[in-house]
Amino acid sequence: MSYQPRLRETYRNEVVPALQKKFEYKSIMEVPKIEKIVISQGIGDAVSDKKLVQTAAEELMAITGQKVLVVNSKKDISNFKLRKGMPIGTKVTLRRTKMYEFLDRFIAVALPRTRDFKGVNSKGDGRGNFTVGITEHIIFPEIDIDKVNKMLGMDVTIVTSAKTNEEGRALLEEFGFPFAKK
Repeated sequence: MSYQPRLRETYRNEVVPALQKKFEYKSIMEVPKIEKIVISQGIGDAVSDKKLVQTAAEELMAITGQKVLVVNSKKDISNFKLRKGMPIGTKVTLRRTKMYEFLDRFIAVALPRTRDFKGVNSKGDGRGNFTVGITEHIIFPEIDIDKVNKMLGMDVTIVTSAKTNEEGRALLEEFGFPFAKK
């Protein structure tokens, strides 16, 4: 049998029955699932230092294990000395196996390494998707702290098939996502 990530097995064997019971779904196809995880970084200082985007892309590739897309500006903004087409950020979209592996590392290893961590304060977008802002990317064990020139933040967006924030939050809580206590 081929390799299956730990969280995919957890989803099938524990999360689906728990959510089906809690929300009284008639079919297992109604149970929400995680569709993708999008990790994005906006690098404001990239206007003055072009190498910053390349470094950020390499570090994000080390964290996710997937090729990173460099995002260019869409228009000129003279106040920020920004020209159309300049690289200003990076992003990567994870699906299937890599998504589950990243989520597992994110919940079990990276978030607990955050300074003064008391849980994630994410309210959701109203449709069951959650975004977590990270101020320091060094919480990931793949990043060598000695080689870091500049601390970079990132947004981790977890896109679910849930129809409401309550369903999406319940899905992530079943995976062990550390939400802050209300």
